[in-house]
Amino acid sequence: MPPVGTATAPTPLTTGTEDRASPVRLAARVLGLLLPHRRASDPRLDARPEHFPLQLAQLTDFIAAGEPIVFTLPGFPCKSPNPAKVLGRLPDEGERLSLTFLDRLCAEIGRLHEPGARILICSDGHVFGDLINVPDDHIDAYSDELTAMIDREGLDHLSTFDLRAVLGDLSYDEKRARVHEQYAPSAEELREQVLAEEETLRLYRGITRFLTEDTVGFPGTRSALQRECRRRAYGVIQRSRAWGELIAEHHPRAVRLSIHPQPAGVAKFGIRLLAAADAWTTPWHSSLLHRADGTWEFLRNEEAARRGRLVLRDGRPSHYEDHHVGPDEAC
Repeated sequence: MPPVGTATAPTPLTTGTEDRASPVRLAARVLGLLLPHRRASDPRLDARPEHFPLQLAQLTDFIAAGEPIVFTLPGFPCKSPNPAKVLGRLPDEGERLSLTFLDRLCAEIGRLHEPGARILICSDGHVFGDLINVPDDHIDAYSDELTAMIDREGLDHLSTFDLRAVLGDLSYDEKRARVHEQYAPSAEELREQVLAEEETLRLYRGITRFLTEDTVGFPGTRSALQRECRRRAYGVIQRSRAWGELIAEHHPRAVRLSIHPQPAGVAKFGIRLLAAADAWTTPWHSSLLHRADGTWEFLRNEEAARRGRLVLRDGRPSHYEDHHVGPDEAC
């Protein structure tokens, strides 16, 4: 994998008329910039642009029209409520480096396609906050700081979108109910997919695991917790899919990115933000360790704290520096 937190260098630019006259060829080159950062559920595949016909068609459409390429990325919901996994409630160095990577990737695309590219971060915390036991005011604080971070860092290719942007002044509970009712698949339909489709089963198991790990203070037994999390996992997937449908309705031409592992050939392209041993790990489920070799790694907060010393940024916990990194080497 390329160095963490940086976009892969693009194929050297040419100035010949052939590339300028071929949106299809240019779309393949743009997709080639994404492939080194692909979060795949089929990692053995030697993925090439032709394995992603839908994304190629979407990219070609923007390029042929001479318009900026628009990506949508659901994610960045809120921090896990489990303090053993994260540093706190607000975005930290994990989010900052992840957002910086996404912005740089857009800049690299702009070197190939002059109108450029932008990514709309579609923060989904409010969509299922009640199911993951995170209060809406905590989600508001996270989302507001995420937007402020984008502004502070000058990440001009990024913007944000969340449940506050739709359905007017309704309460969050009313908005969640409306979105669920209008866009979510039925529980019966989803259960059938879990039984029949390997990808949906993998997603269900991954979310169940996250819910189990993120639950603190559960009064019942371990088996009771697992039953409860399996039930909530169905709701999280329903709401996530509903949110995806709402985003697609608002941005029908956008190329859809996902922070979850995806196979080639589906509607979403999985994107890896930073290095992690587990393909499901995200900045909001972990803390960030700056390793002695200069790379970064997402870890559970308790593991990162064991391996490194805490670093503050603007007076708040930011990340950990490996114990083998001297103060003069720390970034």
